[in-house]
Amino acid sequence: MHETDTLAEADRQMTICNACRYCEGLCAVFPAMEKHATFAAGDLRYLANLCHSCGACYHDCQFAPPHEFAVNVPRTLAQLRGESYAHYAWPRALAPMFRRNGLVIATIAALSVTVFIAGFIAFNDPAVLFSTQTGPGAFYRLMPHDLMIAIFGTVFGFAILAMVVGMRNFWRDAGAVNPVAGDAPSIWQAIRDAGSLRYLDGGGAGCFNAHDKPTDRRRLFHHLTFYGFLLCFAATSVGTIYHYGFDRVAPYAWWDLPKVLGTVGGVALAIGTGGLLAAKRAQLPALRAARTLGMDVGFTLMLFLTAVTGLALQFLAATPAMGTLLAVHLGVVFALFLTMPYGKFVHGLYRFAALCRFAMARRNGLQQPAASGKPQAS
Repeated sequence: MHETDTLAEADRQMTICNACRYCEGLCAVFPAMEKHATFAAGDLRYLANLCHSCGACYHDCQFAPPHEFAVNVPRTLAQLRGESYAHYAWPRALAPMFRRNGLVIATIAALSVTVFIAGFIAFNDPAVLFSTQTGPGAFYRLMPHDLMIAIFGTVFGFAILAMVVGMRNFWRDAGAVNPVAGDAPSIWQAIRDAGSLRYLDGGGAGCFNAHDKPTDRRRLFHHLTFYGFLLCFAATSVGTIYHYGFDRVAPYAWWDLPKVLGTVGGVALAIGTGGLLAAKRAQLPALRAARTLGMDVGFTLMLFLTAVTGLALQFLAATPAMGTLLAVHLGVVFALFLTMPYGKFVHGLYRFAALCRFAMARRNGLQQPAASGKPQAS
């Protein structure tokens, strides 16, 4: 017996799929499923996080609704995936944030922006907030650099710790019954699969999103979002090196590397997240897990706002709007950092861990319990 209805339903559908095996060439879920004779809770959560929700198996399945078996793997695994984030969350007391994640993110974002604007006014004469600030150190006339680092360093450090503990919990649960042997080539394969979104292609035809005609648009938007985020992170990292290594203080000229990386990354992130929001809106209702919709939209919208406010700050930094835009941007980024461990951001981490496990199982074999209870190689 499973502890939740979603786990029980996922077990039922995986058992049917394991007998059928028609979809084994579509993605990593079905080859991984075939290595299990039975499904523990950790196995099902692993398969759910391995799923990329391309929708191909739903359209190919002979047992999909209105068949009495009612097999709908994308929606069921999407629901279980959302529940797994709360299951692995740390500290556990904050796990309920996943249940109404869209509302939580919106509330925290609004409060964060309000606090930063009020803080700027409290630290400075309001005239400074609404006046033009230019030259090196212009940002820090509104908020001292050391204070900014202390605030964001603390919340970012907490977010990293919470996500690392969550990934550890996921890995232990996935290997509790069926352990795998790890190795560097498998990790490298997982990096390649994650970086190319190999399993978001519906077995080669593309992603089934709004209708039964596959396209690669959702894959493209994911790429723009992921690599845009990495470029923005790289811009911040290079800016940190400039500041502490070369005593070059922000804001930078448009041709400086932090500005170039941030601009290109921000544009890619804005286009990618905007495309994902449109794709989510157009998704077939049959494939949509209603209980995770707020989490999906809330996180994507937060990334979109981060990109848009950052770009606005880039282009309007030498105007009287700079103070307000900086407060809004920092408020949005603070909310993003604070909610990362308790929203859709963790899906990337768990999916990468699932891809690692899948690559290790294929390369080194999966250990399954023998009839005597002792493990044996499959």
